[in-house]
Amino acid sequence: MRGKAAGIAALGAAMMGAPAAYAEIENVHVGVMQHNVCITNCKNADKEDGPNIELQADFSSPHILHWMLAPRPYVMASINVAGDTSFVAAGLDWRFDLSDHWAIEPGLGYAIHNGEVRNPYPNGDPRATQFSEDHILFGSRDLFRTSLGVTYSTDGPWEIQGFYSHLSHGQILGTGRNQGVDQLGLRVGYRFR
Repeated sequence: MRGKAAGIAALGAAMMGAPAAYAEIENVHVGVMQHNVCITNCKNADKEDGPNIELQADFSSPHILHWMLAPRPYVMASINVAGDTSFVAAGLDWRFDLSDHWAIEPGLGYAIHNGEVRNPYPNGDPRATQFSEDHILFGSRDLFRTSLGVTYSTDGPWEIQGFYSHLSHGQILGTGRNQGVDQLGLRVGYRFR
């Protein structure tokens, strides 16, 4: 599992560098997320430990996306310190300013994870029951990532963000199991622009 986490971290680092040639980095966020909490999927909450350490870079919105309310492309990595599910993701997030200091930031992306996809034991095997009690069964290696941030910006380049994210395949990217995972935490951001 640790080898997979290192591989995901390397992929995340590569993803962070690739878009830099095409767009300016607008801001970065670093945070600590409580992993596998009860928000939308309480039946499977608390199967895995945490926390997850997250790093995300948002890039300036390219002109071609302005018709979509100018979302910012992002890349991110989320590493689980307990050896459970880690993932990398890329997608779009929007920033809607509510006042001089407050904003909401919804997002939609695509993630690849190193968690469990299916139970390796056959139905009826006692090990299958125990495995399913201890692991989220995602049903697909690739998942959708939806997110929502509530951001407070200082007068300087710093901001703090309450952040929620959900990963699942939604019966679109995969079939069968679709247990998903919710994360909730705080992130600190630095704005370059």
